Amino acid sequence: MTQQTPIVLTIAGSDSGGGAGVQADIKAISAARAYSASVITAVTAQNTRGVTAVHEVPADVVAAQIDAVLSDLNVNVVKLGMLFSVPIIETIADRLSAFDGPIVVDPVMIAKSGDALLQDAAVIALISLILPHASLLTPNLPEAARLLNTSEATTPEEMARQGQLLIEMGPKAVLMKGGHAVGDLCTDVLVDASGLIATLAAPRINTRNTHGTGCTYSAAIAARLAQGFDLKDAVTAAHEYLQAAIKAADTLHIGKGHGPVHHFHGQWE
Repeated sequence: MTQQTPIVLTIAGSDSGGGAGVQADIKAISAARAYSASVITAVTAQNTRGVTAVHEVPADVVAAQIDAVLSDLNVNVVKLGMLFSVPIIETIADRLSAFDGPIVVDPVMIAKSGDALLQDAAVIALISLILPHASLLTPNLPEAARLLNTSEATTPEEMARQGQLLIEMGPKAVLMKGGHAVGDLCTDVLVDASGLIATLAAPRINTRNTHGTGCTYSAAIAARLAQGFDLKDAVTAAHEYLQAAIKAADTLHIGKGHGPVHHFHGQWE
């Protein structure tokens, strides 16, 4: 029997600068030696300094892309990123209702530059229609606070508590990402309904080149889930990959703002 190639379908926005969104997802999934298919939800005019325009892809075209992929490719894991609007969220929820593999949800709301990537009206739709289907939700601290309508967590203990509150919205597990916190140590907290699964800590790396870290992290997790890793091992491996990609980011010289992490640090050396 021929061994199946692990396949991840990323459903997200396009970043013309190549550092985040679908482009980052494809790079991270490929670096993990999995195959990436993609569905574009929005086209952004974007570079390392900001987002200058967003064109929403019509919901019926989003549906057609999903149908085209799932009708032909044996997708193991779906990863959701920038969903942008209520119609797109409704369409994705409908199309993925019969998908029985893991779904990793990165609740993309704001770009590194501060530009909005999710319409205000879409937050409620994200909570009600997408989170109940999530095998893993991967919010950063501002995203978690917005989903919970509260202030940002400032300690690992608060992160774990907010993760448990997010579990009540439907996800099977939550990875609270501590990149927006302060201090020399960057700590992520992985929880499920039974409690704490893992705490992942690493020294904070002094670089401005962190564009696309959230996309990269969640895509790397999805790739490892597609390869058969359990959740804790998938998150741990993806965390190690991301830290190395951030550490190598300054070896790239891309743009004049927040440059990308080095997705292919292991292949280019």
